[in-house]
Amino acid sequence: MKKNNENELLEHKFKPIYDSNSKILILGSFPSVKSRQQNFYYGHEKNRFWKLLAYLFNMDVPTSIDEKINFLLKNNIAIWDVVKRCKICGSSDLSITDVTLNDILSILDKTNIKEVYFNGKTAYNLFLKYQNKDILNKYNDIKFVNLPSTSPANASYSFEKLVDCWEEIKNNS
Repeated sequence: MKKNNENELLEHKFKPIYDSNSKILILGSFPSVKSRQQNFYYGHEKNRFWKLLAYLFNMDVPTSIDEKINFLLKNNIAIWDVVKRCKICGSSDLSITDVTLNDILSILDKTNIKEVYFNGKTAYNLFLKYQNKDILNKYNDIKFVNLPSTSPANASYSFEKLVDCWEEIKNNS
């Protein structure tokens, strides 16, 4: 896969993962280059997302896409990204411009999600900046929480520090 030109508008190609039993939603910003190559969430081998969730739920780290989907659904976790379409340079969240949001309401309307967790500051800030105010008004009982990114670019957070911050999701799933 060629590295995208920062002027190229990219579209999110994979679907959200959820079912009617989903209780929490984890939102990232936009798939990295590695994730876009693999056509699935958190595809970079150094991203700590899958290792972190496996640790929190005392399970083996899922490796295949099917294992990851089963892991999420078994633990009542939905995942998606805030951004549907944008311009981005490589995998740099800080370079995201020309944002179109995914329809987060489409998941919230079909589930009983009570907590939405953002995987990193960029996802949280993009959601707050561009989201439809109807989400916050219609779902004012939902808790929205920003968590530190599991990305390898977030080197200031050790795995142990991420565990401390993310452990609340296991109690709510």
